[in-house]
Amino acid sequence: MSRLRLGINVDHVATLRNARGGEHPCPVRAAELAAEAGADGITAHLREDRRHIRDHDIERLKNEISLPLNLEMAMTDDMLAIALRVLPNAVCIVPEKREELTTEGGLDAMALEKPLTPFVARLQDAGIRVSLFIAPDHDQIKAAHRIGAKAIEIHTGRYCHLLGKGRHAERSHISDAAMLARALELEVHAGHGLSYDNVGPIAAIPEIIELNIGHFLIGEAVFSGLGDAIHTMRRLMDEARNGDAL
Repeated sequence: MSRLRLGINVDHVATLRNARGGEHPCPVRAAELAAEAGADGITAHLREDRRHIRDHDIERLKNEISLPLNLEMAMTDDMLAIALRVLPNAVCIVPEKREELTTEGGLDAMALEKPLTPFVARLQDAGIRVSLFIAPDHDQIKAAHRIGAKAIEIHTGRYCHLLGKGRHAERSHISDAAMLARALELEVHAGHGLSYDNVGPIAAIPEIIELNIGHFLIGEAVFSGLGDAIHTMRRLMDEARNGDAL
């Protein structure tokens, strides 16, 4: 089974910085530590209200970090202009509501198919790989394929919030969705709410090639350090991928 990539989302290092003002702690430094700890990429969400990551963070992450940069952003003209100027390695298009604390659900690719198609084309014509952050829903995956995205990122929030049989059933939905996406030649990524306790069953799905994890690891870093937190997550992912633990 192929090695599973791990992308580290550094948004909430910027959240902590912005709570006090100034430049500390620095999300770019967090990205450097993530690279040293073996991360495969860096993810950052540039929100409309700039509540955590700011424009200069994106520019620095692109210019100063050796790892690929995955820019999470809404489908707006402002974000499109920023992406075309900075040229991140990848863009993940996410839904965004000003009042939400975090991204609460997947993008409705079906409803947005008409405007998304040229939006995605502009990014991919510039050499940026585009993924859509969507629920593990077959109709949404088919819409992502029609739109022309190269990848999807499956929203794992519902899986993480459920327990017992409910979580097992949702994991089956995610696995089925990943198989459909691969049949349509879409790269399959996943993320949202993943932790040490729940990452194994998702990491074991062979069609998924990348996990993007942020809030849990930044929180865990308060106690163990970012490097140790990433090493532990990497070990759990690898064990699940190799069938050693679920």
